[in-house]
Amino acid sequence: MRATKLVLTVKHLMYRERLWRSKLPTLKYRRIRGDMIEVLKILTGKYDSNVTFSFEKKNQDSRTRGHNLKLVHHRCHYDLRKYLIVHE
Repeated sequence: MRATKLVLTVKHLMYRERLWRSKLPTLKYRRIRGDMIEVLKILTGKYDSNVTFSFEKKNQDSRTRGHNLKLVHHRCHYDLRKYLIVHE
């Protein structure tokens, strides 16, 4: 938000208007995109093989469409487990 205020022509506008005029994505979008890129790097083996991550790929025998990088999505019934971070 601060960097967009440095542009003198859009300094007086609201945040969303500054982004729209500068043709920039929002911070939320950039964070989600960065996370997706990191997950792709992990799944394709771009990181050190000695490092373990807690992603589980779907079984190839299951009926998945598209590609072989599908992840298992564990559903939870309570909010208590939804926000749990597992350290291995």
